[in-house]
Amino acid sequence: MRERIARKLVLAGSPSGMDAEKVAAFKIFGSLGAALLCYGLVVMGGGNRLLLTAAPIFGAAVGYLIPGGGLGQKAINRQEAIRKAMPDTMDLLTIAVEAGLGFDAAMAHVRRNVPGPLSDEIGRMLQEIQLGIPRVDAFRDLAARTDVEELRAFVLAMVQADTFGISIAKVLRAQSKELRMKRRQRAEEKAQKIPVKLLFPLIFCILPSMFIVLLGPGIIRLVRTFSGLNF
Repeated sequence: MRERIARKLVLAGSPSGMDAEKVAAFKIFGSLGAALLCYGLVVMGGGNRLLLTAAPIFGAAVGYLIPGGGLGQKAINRQEAIRKAMPDTMDLLTIAVEAGLGFDAAMAHVRRNVPGPLSDEIGRMLQEIQLGIPRVDAFRDLAARTDVEELRAFVLAMVQADTFGISIAKVLRAQSKELRMKRRQRAEEKAQKIPVKLLFPLIFCILPSMFIVLLGPGIIRLVRTFSGLNF
């Protein structure tokens, strides 16, 4: 369990200096606190014995799951922010390299001009390189810390370029083009899902209101007509 928490913390960017021990403590104390709260509410409400048993168990389960769920959602949001920042970051990096900057200098330029979690990860990678860690290992650590498919593909391309001596500018241009294409595909997929998402509110919210407005007056007149007849 501790390994899973530690992994989520890495993906979430270690928010507020949290570590696995603190998250585990939050889960335990959250479970106890929620159980006591539910028990107290049932007692004040005059609940029966079944509720006195079930409510604390339910509260303990919810209190235990909330910290992990919140951390997991933060990790997902951070990964999505990195994914969204990739195309623009790659464009800026390509322009910087083609303008004559060295790769590390271009990465530092991107780090200064692109705020967000991707910029933070690039800064951490540059620090590792400055500390003497091989560039290939620093790239792989970057991919492992983020677990974003697009960034992993970029790292793989850069490792291959470094290994085989391929022009970095050409690799960056190809990566930039691919990322723009993927962004367009994701936008098209989201657009295709909109009618399905609108189906539920259309059926259960809008159509009943329309039927009431359109058919209501006629039904009222029919009721008045038949109520005035003597059989």
